[in-house]
Amino acid sequence: MKCSLSVITALGTLSIAAASFAQVTEKTVEGVTNFKALETTIACAGATTSKAIPELKKMGFASIINLRLASENGANIEESTAAAKAAGITYIHIPFNGQSPDPAVADQFLTAITKKENQPAFVHCGSGNRAAAMWMIKRLVVDHWDGDKASTEAAALGLTNQTLKTFATDYAETHKR
Repeated sequence: MKCSLSVITALGTLSIAAASFAQVTEKTVEGVTNFKALETTIACAGATTSKAIPELKKMGFASIINLRLASENGANIEESTAAAKAAGITYIHIPFNGQSPDPAVADQFLTAITKKENQPAFVHCGSGNRAAAMWMIKRLVVDHWDGDKASTEAAALGLTNQTLKTFATDYAETHKR
């Protein structure tokens, strides 16, 4: 499934001041489902095949953070790792079980996403829900956004799963920085 996308544009100073959350745009990239980019700092997406990795590198992403479990159909972690190495992009695999969210996984994600050398990051899972939930955690814990603002942005990025949304807000309440 591919999503249509407008060209990613930089937000001007006035747009940033006026926006309640950063602009989310959609893009069609072969091998990527539900691609949604946030400014130039991150993109969240669903299932992503190894053939998309060279294009992600060309788009300027410094890293790929894969939240899929190795056991998921089509995850192909080893193939994607090899494709990332060949393309010269950092590949980080942080398996995240959406049915049984683990705070330790969120800790790992925050460590990876806040490293300057990993930015901008392309974060993906199977549908985009886990990727958006992890970004919501980053907004709440690191950027100190309020819950409504972070939730609205996460929904625009693809968060529809109430369990993951609850996990994100609960994690943020107990992991203040």
